[in-house]
Amino acid sequence: MATAINRFGEGPGKLAAANDEAEVGGASDGYRPSPDEPFMNPRQQAYFRRKLLDWKDAILRESLGTLSQLQLDSLREADLTDRAASETDWSLELRTRDRQRKLISKIEAALRRIDEGEYGYCEVTGEPISLGRLEARPIATMTVEAQERHERNEKVSRDD
Repeated sequence: MATAINRFGEGPGKLAAANDEAEVGGASDGYRPSPDEPFMNPRQQAYFRRKLLDWKDAILRESLGTLSQLQLDSLREADLTDRAASETDWSLELRTRDRQRKLISKIEAALRRIDEGEYGYCEVTGEPISLGRLEARPIATMTVEAQERHERNEKVSRDD
């Protein structure tokens, strides 16, 4: 039986692929930010804005596909086991879409930070976030070091 994820030709790799396409096609001239240029210059800002917008568009296209598939595909399996498997698949698919909905709000927050001139700088230390980190996670709000400290403190708080 095909799962809901397989029916759409989607899955965890599909979003990553969309993000990779945004990396490659983020700027029509093949531009990639370099540490040799001034940090968050207008060209870098435009590059990351395009990357974020492309990522958001890919997520929205996937969610539209899920929505139309949900409307077309009702759970009609006669066998209880097949129906249960389909319900599980849909549950996973909907949970994925919910996570992506939250991701869209993070993308929109990153776009606002670009508009405000705060994008690319750590919200804790104010230091520039490395271009490599922004390439890998364009919605990053902290440097790797600040993120690690934050996660350690969070873990200590949970353990108490």
